[in-house]
Amino acid sequence: MIRINLLGAPKPKNKRSSVSVPNVMEMGEPGSPKVKILVVLALAATLNVGQWYRLDKQATTIAKNMAAAEQKNRELAEVKTKYLERQREADNYKRRVDVIDQLRANQSGPVELLNTIGSTINNTEAVWLSTMKDQGASVDIEGMALSTDAVANLIQNLQKTGHFKNIEIKETYQDESFKEMQAFQFTLTCEKGKS
Repeated sequence: MIRINLLGAPKPKNKRSSVSVPNVMEMGEPGSPKVKILVVLALAATLNVGQWYRLDKQATTIAKNMAAAEQKNRELAEVKTKYLERQREADNYKRRVDVIDQLRANQSGPVELLNTIGSTINNTEAVWLSTMKDQGASVDIEGMALSTDAVANLIQNLQKTGHFKNIEIKETYQDESFKEMQAFQFTLTCEKGKS
């Protein structure tokens, strides 16, 4: 029988042991520095590949998230533009309504002032109004009364309306043109209140 050595190992010198042992010295012994360096290099390469794979996956995830965030940012920018436009429209509308309300208030202001003074003069006996001038913050009233008590009653009645803060007599004098009765000409200044 012919034996062929496929392992390439030399024949054992002892004919009794037919099992051949491979040469361990070629690869190195398990505790040799060559094996340790190879193990460390293999471990480092494995860790580097794992780290690269993890970082590549993170970069892909970040790129996807960034693209989604940019899309969301564009959508929100459009919404913000529409919101600011509507806000400007609302502010313009509010300004217009405020102007209209102010015009209405200014329109009814003189009417209320005339009604207040007219009803006060009508409710005070022996007093007649000849002129009234609206000076903005105050009102000048000129008139005639049959007595000084009637002028005092007019001042008291004007204060009761609540539309005037300070009421002062600028001047009062007896009118000599009326011979058959006493007549007093008076001028009042009334400071408008916040009613």
